[in-house]
Amino acid sequence: MPEPTKKEENEVLAPAPAPAPEEPNKEKEAGTAPAKEPNKEKEAGTAPAKEPNKEKEAGTSPGKEWSIGESPAGEEQDKQNANSQLSTLFVEKPQGGSVKVGENITFIAKVKAEDLLRKPTIKWFKGKWMDLASKAGKHLQLKETFERHSRVYTFEMQIIKAKENYAGNYRCEVTYKDKFDSCSFDLEVHESTGTTPNIDIRSAFKRSGEGQEDAGELDFSGLLKRREVKQQEEQPEVDVWELLKNAKPSEYEKIAFQYGITDLRGMLKRLKRMRRVEKKSAAFARILDPAYQVDKGGRVRFVVELADPKLEVKWYKNGQEIRPSTKYIFEHKGCERIMFINNCVLTDDSEYYVTAGDEKCSTELFVREPPVMVTKQLEDTKAYCGERVELECEVSEDDANVKWFKNGEEIIPGPKSRYHIRVEGKKHILVIEGATKADTAEYSVMTTGGQSSAKLSVDLKPLKILTPLTDQTVNLGKEICLKCEVSENITGKWTKNGLPVQESDRLKIVHKGRIHKLVIANALVEDEGDYVFTPDAYSVTLPAKVHVIDPPKINLDGLGDDNTVTVIAGNKLRLEIPISGEPPPKAIWSRADKAIMEGSGRIRAENYPDSTTLVIDIAEKDDSGVYHINLKNEAGEAHASIKIKVVDIPDPPVAPNVTDVGDDWCVVTWEPPVYDGGSPILGYFIERKKKQSSRWMRLNFDLCKETIFEPKKMIEGVAYEVRIFAVNAVGISKPSMPSKPFVPLAVTSPPTLLTVDSVTDTTVTMKWRPPDQIGAAGLDGYVLEYCFEGSTSAKQSDENGEAAYDLPADDWIVANTELIEKTKFTITGLPTDSRIFVRVKAVNAAGASEPKYYSQPILVKEIIEPPKIRIPRHLKQTYIRRVGEAINLVIPFQGKPRPELIWTKDGAPIDKNQINIRNSETDTIVFIRKAERSHSGKYDLQVKVEKFVETASIDIRVIDRPGPPQLVKIEDVWGENVALSWTPPRDDGNTAITGYTIQKADKKSMEWFTVIEHYHRTSATITELVIGNEYYFRVFAENMCGLSEDATMTKESAVIAKDGKIYKNPVYEDFDFTEAPMFTQPLVNTYAVAGYNATLNCSVRGNPKPKITWMKNKVAIKDDPRYRMFSNQGVCTLEIRKPSPYDGGTYCCQAVNDLGTVEIECKLEVKVVAQ
Repeated sequence: MPEPTKKEENEVLAPAPAPAPEEPNKEKEAGTAPAKEPNKEKEAGTAPAKEPNKEKEAGTSPGKEWSIGESPAGEEQDKQNANSQLSTLFVEKPQGGSVKVGENITFIAKVKAEDLLRKPTIKWFKGKWMDLASKAGKHLQLKETFERHSRVYTFEMQIIKAKENYAGNYRCEVTYKDKFDSCSFDLEVHESTGTTPNIDIRSAFKRSGEGQEDAGELDFSGLLKRREVKQQEEQPEVDVWELLKNAKPSEYEKIAFQYGITDLRGMLKRLKRMRRVEKKSAAFARILDPAYQVDKGGRVRFVVELADPKLEVKWYKNGQEIRPSTKYIFEHKGCERIMFINNCVLTDDSEYYVTAGDEKCSTELFVREPPVMVTKQLEDTKAYCGERVELECEVSEDDANVKWFKNGEEIIPGPKSRYHIRVEGKKHILVIEGATKADTAEYSVMTTGGQSSAKLSVDLKPLKILTPLTDQTVNLGKEICLKCEVSENITGKWTKNGLPVQESDRLKIVHKGRIHKLVIANALVEDEGDYVFTPDAYSVTLPAKVHVIDPPKINLDGLGDDNTVTVIAGNKLRLEIPISGEPPPKAIWSRADKAIMEGSGRIRAENYPDSTTLVIDIAEKDDSGVYHINLKNEAGEAHASIKIKVVDIPDPPVAPNVTDVGDDWCVVTWEPPVYDGGSPILGYFIERKKKQSSRWMRLNFDLCKETIFEPKKMIEGVAYEVRIFAVNAVGISKPSMPSKPFVPLAVTSPPTLLTVDSVTDTTVTMKWRPPDQIGAAGLDGYVLEYCFEGSTSAKQSDENGEAAYDLPADDWIVANTELIEKTKFTITGLPTDSRIFVRVKAVNAAGASEPKYYSQPILVKEIIEPPKIRIPRHLKQTYIRRVGEAINLVIPFQGKPRPELIWTKDGAPIDKNQINIRNSETDTIVFIRKAERSHSGKYDLQVKVEKFVETASIDIRVIDRPGPPQLVKIEDVWGENVALSWTPPRDDGNTAITGYTIQKADKKSMEWFTVIEHYHRTSATITELVIGNEYYFRVFAENMCGLSEDATMTKESAVIAKDGKIYKNPVYEDFDFTEAPMFTQPLVNTYAVAGYNATLNCSVRGNPKPKITWMKNKVAIKDDPRYRMFSNQGVCTLEIRKPSPYDGGTYCCQAVNDLGTVEIECKLEVKVVAQ
C-alpha cells in the first residue's frame, strides 16, 4: 500500500505560526532533497550516541526514549541544504487529482529546455522512497516528448485502472547537472458507485514479476525478509504506536507485516516527532494527542481545549486548511474545539495541526486496514513421484499478500524453481512440478491475520515391466540396440558385467518417457557381455546378453588394385596379409591347386590370430605366379588371390647411333633392350666421353623416357663417344657398347637485317648484318642469290614478317661468283621493271648457313621520293651568334634520286669565299669559321628532285657589343643630387639595348666609380654626392653581349655647393606616364612539328596596362583547352598544345588600352613528320 505523505514542518521545536498560503511551500520543501533520504533511513536503524542528551535538553526523560532518528537540529539543517539546491526547472507542475476505482488518470510535468544542453533526468516517486520507474507495466506507464519549436520537454505518468490502494502522496523530481526541482501532489481514489470496498492494506506486499498479470503494481516487497513462521495468537485491539515504542529495532519489520504497516521508515520518523514534548502553550489549555489510530472506514475525533475561547481556530491537513463538509465536522463545546473525520480512508493517513492565534499544535493520524484471515485451511495431501502437486487455501481478501513456508523456511519461487504460486482472487495455490521424495514436508501459509499448515507425503508408484530386455547376437560393426519399457517415467542406470556404462560418441543412452534404450553404433568384440538396466529407487533389474560375431575377412588394401606383389630376384619375400573374424578363422595357402604347408621349406605359410604370412626364401624367376588364400570359421568363408612377380635388372641396350651433329650438340638414338627384367623400362641414363679419354660423364640426372637424346655443351672439333644405360624399378642395367666417334662442327646462323639500300633501272643494292652466332669454324664470306618473280614452284608465307620460298636450286642465281666479306653488294645487269627475290647465306668450313630472305619481291626501277627538309627545332627561330664565334648548321633532308640543293642569302647567291657549303646525300652543312655582323640575314634553302621542290628559311643574327651613348648632359644640380640625361647609342650591336651603367669621378682624382648598373631609362638622378666636390659622369651602353667598349662623358662638371648657399628648388611639371600600346618585340613566323607543343612570343608596353587578345585567322581564341595564354612583365606567350596541321594559319596578338589599339601578326606552319 502506498504510504501517506508525511510533512516535516513540525520538526522545528519552537512553534511558529504561519499563514495557510505558505504551507504549500513548506510542503514542497518537505518533498525535495532526495539526497538526504539515505542518511535519514540509515539513522532510522541506529540511535546516535548524543540523542539522549538532546532528548534531555528538550524536556523528556531518558527512560521514555524509544524513537531512533536524527535530532531536530539535523533535520532543519537538511531542509536548509535542500533549499540551497533548489532551482526552478518546471514550467508546469503536476497537480493533485482524484479518480474512481478502475478509471485512468494522467499527471503532466513540463520542463523548459532553452538553457539545457541535453535532456534532464526525471523521476517519479510514491511517498518518499519508492521509485516508480521499476513499476512501469500494466497499471503504470511513463512517457516523455519534446517539442522542438517551443523547446519544452513534457513528462507524463499515467495510472491505468486505478485501485484504492494507489491513493497517497506522490513526488516528481527533475535534475540537470547541479540544478534540481521537485513537486509533490496527492492522488485520491474513490470507490466506484454501487460497489463495496474490499481493500487489503497488506496487498501492497505482493511481489510484482515482469511479464505477469500484476506487473506494474505499486508493491513494497523489498521490506520483507525471509524468516521462519512463528505461531501467532489471537490478540485484542492493539495500539501499534505503543507496540513500536516498547519494541526493539529488530522487531520493527515483524510488527509492520503483522499490523499492515507499509511505510515503516516514514512511520519511524513520525514517531520520532511524536516523542518530542511540546512547550507549554499560552493559547492551548490542552493540545492534541501525539497520534491517533483508526480502522479504515471508522471515525476519529480530534479535541483541543483553548485557554481563551475567543481565539479563532483553524484546522490543517498537510498544510492545506480543512473546510467543513460531510467528511469533516467541527463542534464547539465551551473551550473545546472538536473535529470529526468520518469514513476514514487511506488518504486520510497524514499529519494534522490546529492553529489558535500565533500558536499551533499537531498530531499524526494512522489509518489501519483489518487483517487478512485464512478462510479455507490447507489439507494434508499424498502424491506419487513425478506428479504435479497443488496445495490450495483461501483468504478473506482478493490479491492479499500471502507467504508460503516449507518446514518453517519461506518458499521463494523463481524462473528455475519447481515451486510456483498461483493467485485466483481469494484463492492461493502452491504448485510443485514433478514431485520427488525430497518434497515430503510440512507446508504452511501465513497472512497478516492467520496461518494454516498441512503435510505432503510423496511416495513411489508400483513399477511394472512392460517390455523386458532380450538377448542379442549381432555382426561386428552393426548397431546394438537394447530396449525396455517400464510403467513409470523414471530414470535408471545401465551396467555391463557389473560396471557402470559410460556414454561416448559411439555409445548412447536414451531415456524417452517410459522407454529406456542403450544404443551402440559399430559393434566391437569388446562390446560383448552381460548388460543390466536398474530403475532408480526400485530393486528391479532387467538383464540381457550380447554376443558379437564376425565373418572372416581378408584385408588386401595395401597390395594395390590388381593384388600384385613384386619381389627382386635373390631377395626374401615375407608377405603378411591381415585377416579378421570372430572366432579367429583358419587360413590355407595354395598355388596351382597345391597346398603350401606350414614348415621349414623355402616356400612356407605362417598363421597367426590376426594375420597369415607367405614366406619365400631367395626368390627365383620361376616363383612368379598366382597364390590363393582360403579363410573359414563358423560365421562363413573368404577367398582371395595374390599375384607374385619376381623381377631383375634389364639387359643393356645395343650401341647408340649419332644421327645429327651441331656446333656443340648432337642427336643420339637407340633401341630398347631385348629383356626388360620383368619390369617396365622406366627410362635411360646417357654418358659421353672424349675419344682420347677414359672418364665417362653422365649427361642426365633425370631419367630420359624416350629413345632419343640431344647432348649439348660439347667442344667443336673434339671427337666424342656416347653410351646408354637402361633403368627399371629394380635397378640400372650394364652399359651399352659405345657409339662411333663423332666431331661437333656447325655452320653459322643466318645473316640478319637484310634490306634494300638502293634501286636503279638496272641494279639493286642490298645490305645486311653478320649472323648472330658464328661459331668456332669462323666466317669465310657471304653468297647473295636472286631469282625472278614467277619462277616455277615459288611460294611465299609471311607469318612472322619473314618470307619462305620453295624453289629448285636451279632457279636461284648466284650474284657474286666469289665469296664477299662486306655486308653490302650491288646486283647488276637486271632488266628494268622486273621483280626479283633476294636471299643471302653465310659460309664457313662447315658449309653454308640457312638463307636470309628479303620479305617481298623488289621492283627493278628507280623510285622518285619527293624532297623533304628537316629543320632542327633550334633553327626554327632566329639563330643568334656573337661576332667571332663559329657557325655550323646541319640541315637534314630526304629525296631520291639525289636532289639538287641551292642556297641564297637575302635573295642573292651565297659568296662561297666567306661561307662554306658542304652537301651530302642526306644533309647539307653551312659553316662559318668566324662570324661577322655582315653574315646576318635570311638564308633560304631549296631542295629539288625533278619537278618536286621543297624550300626552307633560316634567320641568322650575328651580334656585337653596342657603341657608347651619343650625348650625356647634366640637366640640374641641387643639394647633393645631380640629374643626368643621355641619348641611346647609334650602334646597338645588332640587338636590343638591355641597360646602362653610370659612373662618377671626382675632378681631383679622376678615379671612376660605378653608381648605377643595368639601368633601363635614359635619365637618372645621382644622389649622396659629397658637398664641395666637383664631379664628372660617364655612361656605358649594355646589350646581351656586354658593355660598350667606350663611354660618353659629360662635357661640363657638376659642382656640389657648400653650406651657406641658398638653393632654389626647381619647379617640375608632372610627368605624363600614359602611353599607347606598342610592341617592343614582334611575333616571328614559326614552324612547328605535329604532336610537339609550340609557343608564340612577343613583348608589349603601355600605360595603362593594355588588355591582350590572341586571334587565329582574325577570330578571337577563347576557352579553348588546346591553347594556354601567359603574360608576365609585358611578355605575352601563346602555347599551342600538340598542334596538328589544322592549327596552322595566321595568329594575331592585339593590345588595347584607353590610348589606342595595336596588332601584330605571324604565320604558323605545322609539319607532319613521316613515320
